Amino acid sequence: MKYAAVVLFNNKNPLAAVDYLPVADALLAGGVFLDELDFVPYDDAAGLSSTLFRLRSACDGVVVIASAVLLAAVKKAVEQAADAAFSEDVVLETDPCLFGVVTADMGGVKLVTEQIIPRIDRRRGRSFSRVVLRTVGAPAALLQRALAEAGATEEQGLFLHCTEKFGAARVELVYDSMAPKFAVDKATRSLVETLGEYVYATEDVPIAERLVEALKIRRRKLSVAESFTGGGVGRAIVRVPGASAVYFEGLNTYDAQSKMERLGVTEFTVKQRGTVSEETAYEMALGLLKSGNCDLAVATTGVAGPDPDEKGNPVGLCYFAVGTPERVEMYCYHLGGDRETITETAVNLALFLAYRALK
Repeated sequence: MKYAAVVLFNNKNPLAAVDYLPVADALLAGGVFLDELDFVPYDDAAGLSSTLFRLRSACDGVVVIASAVLLAAVKKAVEQAADAAFSEDVVLETDPCLFGVVTADMGGVKLVTEQIIPRIDRRRGRSFSRVVLRTVGAPAALLQRALAEAGATEEQGLFLHCTEKFGAARVELVYDSMAPKFAVDKATRSLVETLGEYVYATEDVPIAERLVEALKIRRRKLSVAESFTGGGVGRAIVRVPGASAVYFEGLNTYDAQSKMERLGVTEFTVKQRGTVSEETAYEMALGLLKSGNCDLAVATTGVAGPDPDEKGNPVGLCYFAVGTPERVEMYCYHLGGDRETITETAVNLALFLAYRALK
């Protein structure tokens, strides 16, 4: 069976990109593997029409991904290509081809999962399930090796898929209803063993959510002091419902003077070691712990770029301090990428290191 997706994009404004990947991942998770991905300018009605007419006879299913304001026009184009009318909100089903029309957001993901995938499953006579592993900080080479060593094959009805962004990866093992259970278990066990310490969940849970859950279970309070991450760690935590039960405070101590006044970082440390140093990160975390209001402290300091700092520290150098009243652990990373990539990767690492400290 063959499936395709059509993405409508704004060719007049390249910055207004359509983030179709969440919808594509939702299709993949349901065992709908895209054989073709077409990009059509949103104002090219003729181009959309010809693409839909061509795919109608070549595919078993076609999903059109567009912004919400274009849905009405897209549905009309689909009806013309299918020579039929929508009787449901997002699905138009004909004998040769099933059409789906969704938005490029989490609402579109939900429609794919709850409405489009079940209809496709009925048409092909089988369903797909998945096992998800979530990791942070796993090197690209290790992820590739884990996928290779899992031994999943299409002949077994097993399909492996990995997406990674800002150091956080989701490894998916997708399998159909006819796949042998021993093959699924073997591939899952291989992935967990190879990825080892980088795995924080064997379910589809973001790292901030897993950290908040762990804090609740252990009845711990968390405080965060951030420098180059600019409040990103705290922001990720408070997005989790119920975070108020475990999150005491977050300080965005960007300036050296702020680190000294708010956290007790010594002037000697700032002058001799610099604000981007293991010693500064340690004293930032210690300042949080000395308040007596938290059981776990996390501190971040680093160089996000685009230029080295006044001490000559290179872009991407960062230090993390994660500790309890009994012990503070130090971590140093050299991250690559642009300013956004460095800071967002650091946020994920800080959350992950905090979670590991609770294990």
